Amino acid sequence: MTSPTNKDIVLNAWQTFRTRDATLIAAAFAPDAEWIAPGRNATAVALDHTDHMIGAEAIARFISTEMHRLFSEIDIAFRAVHADGDSVIVEERMRAILPGGKPYDNDYSCSWSRRAASSRCANTWTRARAGRWCSEKPRRE
Repeated sequence: MTSPTNKDIVLNAWQTFRTRDATLIAAAFAPDAEWIAPGRNATAVALDHTDHMIGAEAIARFISTEMHRLFSEIDIAFRAVHADGDSVIVEERMRAILPGGKPYDNDYSCSWSRRAASSRCANTWTRARAGRWCSEKPRRE
């Protein structure tokens, strides 16, 4: 049996995100993984959340729960996936509905890196095409 490629590992992680199961999502990341987004990005500001998450549990909590306070009916379409060595770049379009009912539509470029001999993602950097200010108030759970 062949080992999964880095591209396979990243694509499987994205599939896991859809489950909203924090335990499964955390398993896709190294325990000390980092998720880095542009400082004071619109999502972080709207949620009063950090733009630099450290640790698999923190990343999983954001993906499984916290981001859903701002976005509902999330639809992510991959535009391209590029892999070379331990790096994978995912270009995607995210559409969703904001709490006030307004549509959200943005393109993202996510860079993933993996440590050698690990099937878990170590670092992720995210950059949005349009750093739109989000005046919507997040949902309270």
